[in-house]
Amino acid sequence: MTRFRLTLAQLNPTVGALRENAAKARRAWAEGKAAGADMVALPEMFLAGYQCQDLVMKPSFVTDCMSVMHELAAECADGPALGIGLPWYEGAELFNVYVVLKGGDVAARIVKHHLPNFNVFDEKRQFTSGDVNGPYMVGAARIGTPICEDAWHGDVCETLEETGAEILLVPNGSPYFRGKRDFRMTQMVSRVVETGLPLVYLNMVGGQDDQVFDGGSFVLNPHGKLVVQMPVFDEAIAHVDFLQGPDGWEAVAGEMAHLPDEWEQDYRVMVESLRDYLRKTGFTNVLLGLSGGVDSALVATIAADAIGPENVRCVMLPSEYTSGHSLEDAEGVARNLGTRLDTLPIAGPRAAVTAALEPLFEGRPPDLAEENIQSRLRGLLLMALSNKFGEMLLTTGNKSEVAVGYATIYGDMAGGYNPIKDLYKMRVFETCRWRNANHRDWMMGPAGEVIPPRVIEKPPSAELREDQKDEDSLPPYPVLDRILEMLVDEDKSVADVVAEGFDLADAKKVEHLVYISEYKRFQAAPGARLTRRAFWLDRRYPIVNRWRDTSAD
Repeated sequence: MTRFRLTLAQLNPTVGALRENAAKARRAWAEGKAAGADMVALPEMFLAGYQCQDLVMKPSFVTDCMSVMHELAAECADGPALGIGLPWYEGAELFNVYVVLKGGDVAARIVKHHLPNFNVFDEKRQFTSGDVNGPYMVGAARIGTPICEDAWHGDVCETLEETGAEILLVPNGSPYFRGKRDFRMTQMVSRVVETGLPLVYLNMVGGQDDQVFDGGSFVLNPHGKLVVQMPVFDEAIAHVDFLQGPDGWEAVAGEMAHLPDEWEQDYRVMVESLRDYLRKTGFTNVLLGLSGGVDSALVATIAADAIGPENVRCVMLPSEYTSGHSLEDAEGVARNLGTRLDTLPIAGPRAAVTAALEPLFEGRPPDLAEENIQSRLRGLLLMALSNKFGEMLLTTGNKSEVAVGYATIYGDMAGGYNPIKDLYKMRVFETCRWRNANHRDWMMGPAGEVIPPRVIEKPPSAELREDQKDEDSLPPYPVLDRILEMLVDEDKSVADVVAEGFDLADAKKVEHLVYISEYKRFQAAPGARLTRRAFWLDRRYPIVNRWRDTSAD
C-alpha cells in the first residue's frame, strides 16, 4: 500500500522576524526529515508573520521575504518538500502565496484567490487576487492547497478536485474568537463532503497585537471523520500518514488532543496575547494600578500567569476616597499572587494640582473635572514608574467601560496593553471565579483562590468621590452588558433592545454613550480579541457622528 507522510508544523511566527521564522521552519523541516516525511507544511504567511497589515505593501519588506525564502530553499534542499507562506511580487502585483520548496528551488507556487475583507482582515487592500491553481505532486500524492479563505468557499476546492487533487492541504492564519472552532469545522467538513477528499487544516499559534492564533489544526478523512486533532494554543509538530487504497487516500488516525471549554480558551487567549505582546516587543516586566477592584485583580492575575509574579509590579495609589476594604483587597490579591505591591498615595500631588487650578476653578462647584484629576494623577505616576524601570504599564478597563467611556482618557486608560479589553463586566466576574477554581500548567501564577471572594462580590466603584458606585452613572451591569451585546456585538437596533424588554431610556442612554466615546477608543491601548466585534479592527466607526437610532421612538 502506498504511503505519504506529511509533517504538520503548528508554530508561532513573529511579524517581520524573517530569519527567526525561517529558523523555526528549518527545525521543523529537520524533524520531518528525521521522521521520513515526504513534505513538511507550515501555515499561511509564516515566513513573514501574520497579520503584517500594510507592512506587506512595502516593497523592500517583500523583497527581503523572497530573499530569505530562497536561502531557506537552499538550506532544505536535501530532504522532504517544505511548504511555507509569504508575500510575493509578480511584476507590479503583490500576492499572498504558498510555495513548495524542493531540491533547493520553488517546485510549486500557489496564489490565494479569495481575499478576506471583513472583521480584522483587509487583504483586498493589500493583495491581488490570483487565479485558482491546480494541484502539485509531492512523492506519490497530488496535493491541492486552498489558502485559508479559499477553503471557506466551495469553488476553489471543487476546481482542485476536478483537476486531480487527492489530498487538500489548507494552510491558515486564522485568529481566535469565541466559538471559532465549530465555525471552522462546519466549513471544512462541507469541503470534504463536496469533494470526497481528505483535508488537512493547518493553523498557526501565537499572539500578534490584539489577535491570537489558536492552532487546533486537524485532519478530516473522506465523509468528514475527524482522525487527527492537534492542541490549541501550543506549538506542536505532528507526523500524519496517508495510505492510498482503492478508494483514494485516507489519513491514519493519530493524536486527538483535548480541547478546553470557552472559559478556559478565553482566559488562555488573554494570557497568551499578553505573553506574546511582551515577548515580541521586548518587554520582560509589567506594572499596573491595583485598586482593590475586580478588573485590576483579574489583570494582575493574567499578568502573573503570563510572565510570572516576580515580573509583575502592582501599585496601590490611594486617595481620601479609597476605602479600607480596597486597601485590604489590593494587598490580598498581591499577596496571593506573589507580586510586588508598592503604595503611592496621591493626596500630595492632588493638593498641588488643586491649588494650581483654584484661581481658574474659583466659583464653580466640584464635578467630574476634580474626579478625573485623581485618575490622571494615577496615570502620570504609573507612567513615571514605567519610564524609570522599563516596565510596560497595563491598563485594566473591561469592555463594558471601554464601550460607554466609563474611563478617564490619559488617566486609567493610560498604558501599553489591556488584556481584558474585550471582556464584558459580567464575564470579568465569572472569569475570576473560573481562575480561582482552575489551574493549568501554562499558568505561571500560583494555584488556588488568588482573587479574594470579596473583590468579586462587592459593588464596583471607581472611588473618585464619597460613596460612589458604578450604578450611580450606569444601568446595572447585567442590563448594561446585554444592551451592549445587542448594540455592539450584534448590530441590533434600539427597537430590538426595547423589544427584548429593556427600558427605552436605558437603551438610548447606552447608545449615546457608545457613540460619544469613540474618540477615547481611538486612543486606547490594544487588547486581546475574544469576540467577532472587538473594539479596533472589528468595529470601525467615525469619531464625529451625529446619527442616532430612532427606530423605537
